Amino acid sequence: QVQLVESGGGLVQAGGSLRLSCAASGRSFSSYTMGWFRQAPGKEREFVAAISRIGGSTFYADFVKGRFTISRDNAKNTVGLQMNSLKPEDTAVYYCAASFFVAARQTALEGQYNYWGQGTQVTVSS
Repeated sequence: QVQLVESGGGLVQAGGSLRLSCAASGRSFSSYTMGWFRQAPGKEREFVAAISRIGGSTFYADFVKGRFTISRDNAKNTVGLQMNSLKPEDTAVYYCAASFFVAARQTALEGQYNYWGQGTQVTVSS
């Protein structure tokens, strides 16, 4: 069992930056692939980024490549999402998720994730 708690959301102007963090409780954090998803009002939840168990591989949605960076610290049981050059269309609730096993080609599929946090709101003003 893994419990995930996101933090770091808030209101920022377009072009600004935010860093989200997700703290995981429970054992074997390094056994999980970690991902970030987001859901904007009236839209389906979508994949943002993922990172492999020891951080050797990262995966990004095309719309965040070059702007967002995912990282993890297995010693601290945390995963982060550094978001730069934010746009109004990045406004959403951002969720942290953990997957016990997911193939690299399936990291964008939310059905592959076993545990989810409650989400943190990110609002980007124009």
